[in-house]
Amino acid sequence: MKNKIALITGGSRGLGKNMALRLAEKGHDVMLTYNTKKEEALAVVASIENLGQKAVALQLDVNNIGSLTQFVSEVSTILKEKWDTNCFDFLINNAGVGATIAYMDATEDDFDRLMNIHFKSVYFLTQKALPIINDNGRIINISSGTTRFCNPGYSIYASMKGAIETFTKYVAKEVGSRGITANVVAPGPIETDFNNAAIRSNLQLKERLASMTALGRVGEANDIGGIVAFLCSEDGYWINGQRIEASGGISL
Repeated sequence: MKNKIALITGGSRGLGKNMALRLAEKGHDVMLTYNTKKEEALAVVASIENLGQKAVALQLDVNNIGSLTQFVSEVSTILKEKWDTNCFDFLINNAGVGATIAYMDATEDDFDRLMNIHFKSVYFLTQKALPIINDNGRIINISSGTTRFCNPGYSIYASMKGAIETFTKYVAKEVGSRGITANVVAPGPIETDFNNAAIRSNLQLKERLASMTALGRVGEANDIGGIVAFLCSEDGYWINGQRIEASGGISL
């Protein structure tokens, strides 16, 4: 049986890195993207290859919507050269940036940047990639617990993630005839370098968020990657059009 291939945006570190490694552990090959952290991306590629799987790192700035057509063309070329195939199996839209911006301080530039990164790029990358996703494939979009509970300063970020959650249901409906599923994974607070390592570098914030969570701690990257790997497995196939919150039970 041929290896299945995943494309993970923002796969050089944090949650995307863990998703890439967990998928590789399950026997899948990985194309991952990075924006500026090329060396970190290549280190992830090396780790995947050490697990016996194929991997490649591609540069992508999801804030540059005009680059998406060329990027998908590059993916097609890589698929042919490295895997001798025309299609891949799993699209994981993970790339993103953090920004804590009080509502009254938000500018149109802030809004447009976060819209491009967290919604518009996902919308159009998915559209452009669908012709080269295999039937019975998977689309997984990463949202946030902040679409359910409010975190001050996240009005733009959470609004874009809310749009992703609605969009995902429409994708599931419109591509279901091809056997492709589309789901959302919505992490709660995670201790990574996301948003300038806001949780990791602020012990008081970390303790407050941990106290709000039924399991008594904030999340780690390793808490998320396995969920994505499960959704890409045969066992996860019947889950479709759903928002899966992975937050340890915060704000219950």
